[in-house]
Amino acid sequence: MRNYMEEYQRWLDSPALSNAEWEELNAIRDDKKEIESRFFAPLEFGTAGLRGEMALGCRRMNIHVIRHATQAFAEVIKAEGESACARGIAICFDCRVNSERFAHEAAGVMAANGIHVRIFDALRPTPELSFAVKHYGTTAGLNITASHNPKEYNGYKVYWSDGAQLPPQHAAAIARNMERLDIFNDIQRMDFDDAVRQGLVEFMGAETDEAFLSNVLRQPIDPDVVRRVADRFKIVYTPFHGAGWHLVPEALHRLGMTQVIPVKEQMVLDGTFPTVKSPNPENPEGFYLAVDLAKEVGSDLILGTDPDSDRVGVMVRGADGEYHTITGNQMGVLLLDYLCRRRSENGTMPARPVAVTTIVSTDMADVVAAHYGVELRRTLTGFKFIGEQIGELERAGETERYLFGFEESYGYLSGPHVRDKDAVNAALLCCEMAAWYRAQGMTLAQAMDALYEKFGYYRNELQSVVLPGEDGMERMSAMLTALRAAPLHTLAGERVTRVRDYLGGLDGLPASDVLELRTAHAKVIVRPSGTEPKLKLYYSAHARTMEEAAALCAAARRDMSARLGE
Repeated sequence: MRNYMEEYQRWLDSPALSNAEWEELNAIRDDKKEIESRFFAPLEFGTAGLRGEMALGCRRMNIHVIRHATQAFAEVIKAEGESACARGIAICFDCRVNSERFAHEAAGVMAANGIHVRIFDALRPTPELSFAVKHYGTTAGLNITASHNPKEYNGYKVYWSDGAQLPPQHAAAIARNMERLDIFNDIQRMDFDDAVRQGLVEFMGAETDEAFLSNVLRQPIDPDVVRRVADRFKIVYTPFHGAGWHLVPEALHRLGMTQVIPVKEQMVLDGTFPTVKSPNPENPEGFYLAVDLAKEVGSDLILGTDPDSDRVGVMVRGADGEYHTITGNQMGVLLLDYLCRRRSENGTMPARPVAVTTIVSTDMADVVAAHYGVELRRTLTGFKFIGEQIGELERAGETERYLFGFEESYGYLSGPHVRDKDAVNAALLCCEMAAWYRAQGMTLAQAMDALYEKFGYYRNELQSVVLPGEDGMERMSAMLTALRAAPLHTLAGERVTRVRDYLGGLDGLPASDVLELRTAHAKVIVRPSGTEPKLKLYYSAHARTMEEAAALCAAARRDMSARLGE
């Protein structure tokens, strides 16, 4: 195996590099730290694909890594046989710098390998790619996106024929192929425009949008409630410069919303995200332009979708006139309760209904689901696992049992039309639910307070320990190993009554590097991030008041920070 300087020199000497690329690499010749950062090891290919900062190097996202991953992916598709190649692959991209270029390059590699390509004619929401895979019956899907990561990042997100993200065995096969194939010498390539002219690549456009929207618009439970308040109900919307810019407002208009007010500065498609530091709807500070506009026009609600439009953040106007964030866990519980309540009232609740969430989502979902007689299934973190549960129901001929799925990181889905979280679908649900509560004289914040009064006060917090650099993964692993070897005996002043280690697989779930500590009223789950150099700690508490629950979370955070030395 070559060391990082040898790999750097191999890239520098490769005829595959353009003059501009050679100059970029030559410019860091005297910066050993930068060379090591870019070349000490390749990006690891996992079930979420690839994600990293854009620059030259085997540990960065660039055209050579894209070609390499695509050739490895093509080998997996070809192994399925000629019919799999004929069904081909659907390709999508978002607004990021290089996303369209990377997508076209991937299409050229697939075409050169004899795999038919359907590619969107412009950027589209991630859920529409999942829909397109199922709608056209393709063997696989690919999206060039880094979701909500900062502007320096891009990613390579892969899907299989069920519309869900790639199964572990196929991801492992791609990873093995990438180890076997040389990044420069083993790639089959074809010019994108030539592939289009030869009919090996075809575009998807408005007809796919219409098919997708028709499925999304089947998901609302009571569209009339929106029309009844539409003349006095205002929504401010921002796509954060990304892929939701067209379909989210269009879907809201078709639902009956007449006052959807866009943040004009952020309707401009721009992968440098000039108006926000990070285009993540989990970060309230990114909504500053939307809040200013909402105050100006007197909006009831603010919706913000991330750059690939699979997640949505919501802010609601409070009694104080300020706009307050509805967290991912709160919105998940609100939507679960709303769907259960309204479908029970109108007689559309399925027999033996199923809702799905993840192991790190709020425990409040359990009590809400139990109240309505809904089976709540918990999966590992990542919406692909929720998609797998929908797939299991579909294979059993019981798709109608699926009611709702959510994860705490602002991802929601109420229909089986896709196998990924869907911000277009979620925006409609949030709008309908807010309109229904408006008709009852309540805001979503007041509705959440009512659920706390009914089901108890649950507090959820997330702490991210950033561990940058090439040794970040090793430090993360060492922290978890030490915690496993000597877990805390007390947490937030209570005795730890249960330690659950998912590393060996629990509750029928695949093995995962996750550790859970639980007391009578508090819990912490620790896991490494799948896309960033972070150790994530999920705190939760249940108490008689929100103040007590918040105090328990704060105490648990202090205990864990002291234990981890952070």
